[in-house]
Amino acid sequence: MTPEEFVATFKPYAKIIDEMYGLPWRAILAQAALETGWLRNPVTDLETGRPSYNLFNIKGQGPAGSVKAYDEQYINGRLVKRVHQFRAYHNYEESFIDYARLIMENPRYQEALAVAADPEAYVRRIQQAGYAEDPRYAEKLIQIMRKYIKDEAEPVD
Repeated sequence: MTPEEFVATFKPYAKIIDEMYGLPWRAILAQAALETGWLRNPVTDLETGRPSYNLFNIKGQGPAGSVKAYDEQYINGRLVKRVHQFRAYHNYEESFIDYARLIMENPRYQEALAVAADPEAYVRRIQQAGYAEDPRYAEKLIQIMRKYIKDEAEPVD
């Protein structure tokens, strides 16, 4: 899927989450794009190939159980590949809703919620709160937003 197709497909979901929870749709869409490689590398079960519909690479048990998949983590500054259980969903809508609940209900993301009106500040706070181990996580999300996920008022390059 191209970045343009990805944005066209998932922007409506992200906008609904923005309206329902006040989370910045541009940041959410950038996270889904980065976590799945624009849906080129979604989390699927290592053994069965079953799709997880997990756009945010959230670990644990979801409404449709879980799948086992590789995850790259930074440990002591080194990239390490390990197998983890990731939440599985019945569809992408559940993935968006579960992401919103995770952010809204987990106290460690309160500082991110405080700056949700600013998508770039939001992703910096998400990273600081430990959403991802990648030391360049927020920087990558900001690059995606600036290049592919413009505010409606901004012209797209």
